[in-house]
Amino acid sequence: MRARVTHTLTYRYSAPVLLGPHRFCLRPRGHGFQHLRSFELSITPDPSRLYPLIAASGDEILRARFLDATEVFEVKATSVVDTLVPAALAVCLEENEPLLPYPMGHLNCDLLGSLQGWLPNGQHDPAAVDLAQEALMGSDQRALMFLTQLVEIIQDRVKYTQRHIGPAWPAGRTLKERVGSCRDLAMLMIETCRCVGLPARFVSGYHLVEPRPKRYDLHAWAEVYLPGAGWRAFDPSGMGAIDDRYIPVATSSKPELTAAVTGSFSGPPKVTSELEWSIEAEELAMTEALAAV
Repeated sequence: MRARVTHTLTYRYSAPVLLGPHRFCLRPRGHGFQHLRSFELSITPDPSRLYPLIAASGDEILRARFLDATEVFEVKATSVVDTLVPAALAVCLEENEPLLPYPMGHLNCDLLGSLQGWLPNGQHDPAAVDLAQEALMGSDQRALMFLTQLVEIIQDRVKYTQRHIGPAWPAGRTLKERVGSCRDLAMLMIETCRCVGLPARFVSGYHLVEPRPKRYDLHAWAEVYLPGAGWRAFDPSGMGAIDDRYIPVATSSKPELTAAVTGSFSGPPKVTSELEWSIEAEELAMTEALAAV
């Protein structure tokens, strides 16, 4: 699939403010199962300094610094991407499908951050441990069956709903509330996978659902590392294993590091801010995509 995505965020302040350092995760992934054909980022006011860097996840993010006071801060990212369908997991793994729990010592040490529990002490949420044990039952300890059953259990236990404010909930709260946003369900799956030794990380991006909604939103899902197949994506609030209508933008073992825009501002006492955002997406024919490069 080829698509153009335009993501605009506009912050308005009740009085002139000074913008602190900012971090932008708006550049879609340009490797693996996705090719980034073009990317343009417009920022108002102009940064005094803007530079890219490679995050620990391998994603390219941007940092900016500002000098002048402003009452309006606008960020507009326009991307053209080409998404691909990965080879079927059954084909990749063949007779080498990982058995669970997967021994941590057999993994590359670079993956350890994607195995750590999400509680403050680094331990796994007991609710996620219980869910992992349940998903293991009947899976014959095979990773693919475990993941299939895990998605089915999550979708049966938790009702998906949109929630635009606040961080992702821990596994225990999501299961107790029996309702959660895409980021809550993603973290529930991530924490559960980590309990059985499968590295997992948080993904933020776009899902070009069909039929086309009145308004697109940022979406979150999980990526699980399967030895022999690498990082593969699953959406517990959607269809499970994802297709080429998903556009990953930022990944991290910690969901807060995938936020589209993070930063600070300073101004007079009681200054307030308002955020308006929009995400526009359209599929492109091959000729349109080539012209956009």
